[in-house]
Amino acid sequence: MTDPSARDEQQRHAALVNELMKRWPESKIEPSLGRIASVVELLGDPQRNYPVIHVTGTNGKTTTARVIESLLRQFGLRTGLFTSPHLLDARERICFDGQPISPARFARTWDDVKPYVDLVDARSLADGGIAMSFFEVMTALAFAAFADAPVDVAIIEVGMGGAWDATNVADGSVCVVTPIGMDHSEYLGETIEAIATEKSGIIKAGSQVVLAEQGPAVAEVLIGRCVLEGATAAREGMEFGVLTRDVAIGGQMLTIKGLHGQYDDVFVPLFGDHQAQNAAVGLAAVEAFLATDVKLDSETVREGFLMVSSPGRLEIVRRSPTVIVDAAHNPHGAKALAAAVEDSFDFESLVGVVGILGEKDAQGVLLALESVLDHIVVTTPASPRALPAEELAAIASDIFGEERVWIEPKLADALDRAVTLAEEVNDYGGAGVLVTGSVVLAGEAKRLMKGTRG
Repeated sequence: MTDPSARDEQQRHAALVNELMKRWPESKIEPSLGRIASVVELLGDPQRNYPVIHVTGTNGKTTTARVIESLLRQFGLRTGLFTSPHLLDARERICFDGQPISPARFARTWDDVKPYVDLVDARSLADGGIAMSFFEVMTALAFAAFADAPVDVAIIEVGMGGAWDATNVADGSVCVVTPIGMDHSEYLGETIEAIATEKSGIIKAGSQVVLAEQGPAVAEVLIGRCVLEGATAAREGMEFGVLTRDVAIGGQMLTIKGLHGQYDDVFVPLFGDHQAQNAAVGLAAVEAFLATDVKLDSETVREGFLMVSSPGRLEIVRRSPTVIVDAAHNPHGAKALAAAVEDSFDFESLVGVVGILGEKDAQGVLLALESVLDHIVVTTPASPRALPAEELAAIASDIFGEERVWIEPKLADALDRAVTLAEEVNDYGGAGVLVTGSVVLAGEAKRLMKGTRG
């Protein structure tokens, strides 16, 4: 039986989040640090009360941030973790020691921050500007909550871009850049160099910078920024990287070259070469932050990796048949997803449930997935920005052929159809269902699958 007080607390939290989400969404940007800078100044700049590890990139940001957090927690530090977007509950974005902020603490923090948000809103609107966005408010909440805790270190993932992202009022002592590809070009720029320039904006003077392997044009931009800021760069494939990788039950076994030594027999409970890359980047960031000139304790590193999780990233949410949820939402991420499926799973048949937001490169995502999907059920994510299933089906039919494409606008119906198709091809044993295409869809699928695992 649910505790009435806990139920009331959850209801109050839901009402608060609903109210906050009436603000400008994360997909609608007015590039400026003015509003967030004003709020944190009024709050006494809480983001300067603890060291920050700042993470940007196109794909792999959340997983890499989670790797860093898990390792640092295993080394005895009290951690704060800020990631976005969330899958099921906004509290997922603000974590202490690996656990989401409680509804009560979320509400208390909002009560502390709200007067200053109201003041900044009023000033901005009076000047002809806009009220603070949902992401800006969540960023302020995270900074304030971490200062109040207090935490020993905050791992902060950017929302979008870098230079004018709300999180960039913090100065990372360690700055991490995961692989950069084309995404959000309407805000970040029409070329890969422009996007890299925007993301390089988190690199601050004298910081230590950990760079995932990048294409030549991106690498040139990032190294140029490091030189300009007098920052020290560690590059995947040169100063650190994955030496060996073997697929294992439930994940993969790695040998990682760190900044100060080699780490053998590291089991990472994540799938795919891209997750091995994220693991290596995360470990290098931890080495840089702890600022030791010697190799870290290998057993502690292994234990830290064992505790890593990355919800919505090749996450198995049901068995019989196996249903996997992945938040890949751009061609770069979809290519990594397809490679990971081929690498880590042995499906005789795989049915995709795919829903994509309207501003995304739907054709690029579908082209990346075509080789691993036997059938595709297109659906409509629960978002006003969603590409209607019928429009996605037209794109899919050109890539997959009409005979491999099914249309089910409602996700529940799409999941039922996918399971039926999987059952028809194979009596569950070697068949699977992959739900992907947007973070919104991944969260919605997790909610529907909750409590229904076979």
